[in-house]
Parts: sequence; structure tokens; C-alpha cells
Amino acid sequence: MRTALLQSSGRPGSVVENLKVLDEAAGRAAAGGAGLLAAPEMFLTGYAIGDDIGRLAEPADGDSADAIAEIAGRHGLAIAYGYPERAGDTVYNAAQLISADGTRLANYRKTHLFGDFERAHFAPGQQPVVQAELNGLTVGLMICYDVEFPEPVRAHALAGTDLLLVPTANMHPFQFVAESLVPVRAWENQMYVAYVNRIGQEGEFDFYGLSTLAGPDGVARTRAGRGEELLLADLDPEFLANSRAANPYLQDRRPGLYGSLS
Repeated sequence: MRTALLQSSGRPGSVVENLKVLDEAAGRAAAGGAGLLAAPEMFLTGYAIGDDIGRLAEPADGDSADAIAEIAGRHGLAIAYGYPERAGDTVYNAAQLISADGTRLANYRKTHLFGDFERAHFAPGQQPVVQAELNGLTVGLMICYDVEFPEPVRAHALAGTDLLLVPTANMHPFQFVAESLVPVRAWENQMYVAYVNRIGQEGEFDFYGLSTLAGPDGVARTRAGRGEELLLADLDPEFLANSRAANPYLQDRRPGLYGSLS
């Protein structure tokens, strides 16, 4: 499956403009043969928008989800995107996957909140593994800081995730996460990992880009620079199966020795 990564911060504070950016990117991705487009963390609204997070938060089945379902259907590809999810009085940092026919396949709430900013605006999610079937692959969702913890990524591996989508808002000075940690996560868990970041200055944050899609061999299939880009990369299920057979980390584990970790 060809996957497109939209490295962009869109237009922080404007849902309408961000939907336009996503629509245009979906058209380019579909023209390039992609079956899936992934956008960054909080793409729908912007990340560093302060109290507007609460004002712009929407239910998982809200108007913007309907608009993105229409975009996905019109261009014939699935879309994953980050947004602030409202559930009653609670707001979560969430990511949603919508299929090419407009079906809401999966919704994930960030479980590991980063820093005082996120803890002031979001509640943490409680479900570490959220998956959906897409074009013959098991696709999992995670958000930014979550991937820096080995335990939830390993949980995805044990649950059979083939492609882990990680909408991201990572900033200086943590470039090593995109450059080094993400390929290692893909290797040690024998999966593809798509890490799609924001760019530029937003409030106190300077997002560094460097979006990547890493394979189970630990090699980046594509890597962005620091500006706005639309990346395309192919996922090969046969290569994934062969890599898992050659690198049997999951089979060679000794869980009885790891009880103290939990």
C-alpha cells in the first residue's frame, strides 16, 4: 500500500483552512497512487492555540469528521489526522482513521501527555492499542510522545500491527526521535512506522519536521526535510513477512522474566 505523509502545520486556529489543505493534499496523494494519507498531530485545529483547543474541540463523529469522510470518498483514499476530541466536558488529544468509503475505522486518544501544555489542555487516553484493518494491513494509531515509550509499541507488535501511524508535533531539540528512535522502533517490533510531524514556529514550540516512514529493517523509506512536504512511500506485506521470519524477536521473548516491568 502506498502511503502519503503530509508534513505541514496547516493554518493554526482555522479548521476551515486546514480542511482545505487536507483536501488539496489528498488530491495530490491520490494522483500519486496513495491509498492512505496521514496528517500530523492536532492538524485539524493547530497545536499551540491555547484555550482555542477547548473551543474548537469536536466529537469523533462531528462536522469535521463528516467533512474529512467526504474528502476521503471523493479522492478514494483513507485519511488519518490529529484533532482535539470533545467527549462531554473532557478534551482528548486524538487521532482518527477514516476509510476511502468514508467509514470511521478507528479513533485513538493520546495516552502519554507531553509537558505542562498538554496536561493543562487534555485528559490522557486509557486504551493503548487501537487498530483497524485497511487494504489487507492491520493499522495501529499512536500520537507523538507515545512512540517514545517501548511498552505501547511492543503491545501493538504483539497485537499484530503491521503499520503504526504516529501523527506528531515534535519540536527542537528532540530531532533524534525522528532520526534514530523511530527506525529502531520499527526494527525491534518488526513493523512499518509512519511518523508525520508539524513544521515551524507555533507559540513557544519550534517543530522540526523530519517526517519519516521506517520499515521493519530499520531503514527509512522516505524522509522529509524541515519544510512543508507531501511524501510517498510503499509498504510491502511480503517484505514485512520475510523480515519477521528472519528477525523473530516476538517469538524469542521470555515474558516470564519481564514481570517487574509492569
